[in-house]
Amino acid sequence: MIERTLQNKLQELSRKYPIVTLTGPRQSGKSTLLRHTFPDYAYVSLEDPDMRMFASEDPRGFLATYPDRTIIDEAQRVPTLFSYLQTHTDQANQEGMYLLAGSHNFLLMESISQSLAGRTAVLKLLPFSHAEMKAARILPATVDQEIFSGGYPRLYDKSIEPTDYYPYYVQTYVERDVRALKNIGDLSKFIRFLKLCAGRISQLLNLSSLANECGIAVSTAANWISVLEASYICHLLKPDHNNYAKRLVKTPKLYFYDTGLACSLLDIRTPGQVSTHFLRGGLFENLVINEFIKASYHQGQEPELTFWRDSTGNEVDLLQYTGGMPHAYEIKSGATFSPDFFKGIAKWAKLSATPADRCTAIYTGNQNLKTQQGNVKSWQ
Repeated sequence: MIERTLQNKLQELSRKYPIVTLTGPRQSGKSTLLRHTFPDYAYVSLEDPDMRMFASEDPRGFLATYPDRTIIDEAQRVPTLFSYLQTHTDQANQEGMYLLAGSHNFLLMESISQSLAGRTAVLKLLPFSHAEMKAARILPATVDQEIFSGGYPRLYDKSIEPTDYYPYYVQTYVERDVRALKNIGDLSKFIRFLKLCAGRISQLLNLSSLANECGIAVSTAANWISVLEASYICHLLKPDHNNYAKRLVKTPKLYFYDTGLACSLLDIRTPGQVSTHFLRGGLFENLVINEFIKASYHQGQEPELTFWRDSTGNEVDLLQYTGGMPHAYEIKSGATFSPDFFKGIAKWAKLSATPADRCTAIYTGNQNLKTQQGNVKSWQ
């Protein structure tokens, strides 16, 4: 098994909480990670109809059968079980009793907030990060191949072509998860909405435009965006709240948790098509921002990420806050460095009085440079 960065945090928190909950997209490797990290734990999947019926109809009997050291997969399938877990773990007063896994963030967190608040740590596992693939020596050879392939473990474990993987992923997981979260009657219209979202990667979220093109109400578009967020398909990057004496854009930007899925929805069928696609810059920006998100989640932390754009069009692609201090990143898909990389950052740095050593341009070239305006780092 490829080592996951989150493993150490998972082990640490299992020694401090009676329950540890692991959530994330379907097929991101949650079950594999739990079973590999805790091989002496019993494993139960509530995806199994018989086991789901057992847990639902006789929760006390279920917990008597699995009183301790048990992995419960797809735990959100039986929300009534959580209240019984609360009573059972409170009485036992032990650490590391249960490990819960689930792919419906909304349903899972709703059950946790109602019954297990303060009794469980919640961790998030996303598909393979750039760093994990590099360490395991399975990193695709080029940036375009990395964008095209994405990071879902099964692609690398079973040598599946992205064109064979992602369409079925949409059919078997996205559509089913959508039905579980919202009563969406016209799935074809929802899939169109999903594809329209892919066409707006790295752009400001415009719900009115999405609604008009899809033929739905703006309120419906807002609900569907929340569904995509809860299913770990899309995420929104919020604008920075610091004004710095300029009028700021207040609309979030839209990204996908996996660029391979986005490429499939854009009908990109080869890495070569990525290199000439009009959204290549946005896809690369998405890839890099995902790496920052994964780095935080896989260390058990919430990412503190924003972007900055003023009303005149000056922009910084990514601001990362560490210790309350912002670090600015400009993300460019070009392979040749240009001083223009720092055009937006320079405006922001002057307003925010940020030194050059906290300003970085990330590009696809192979050289790391230090300039008067900031650092230049190679993605590879």
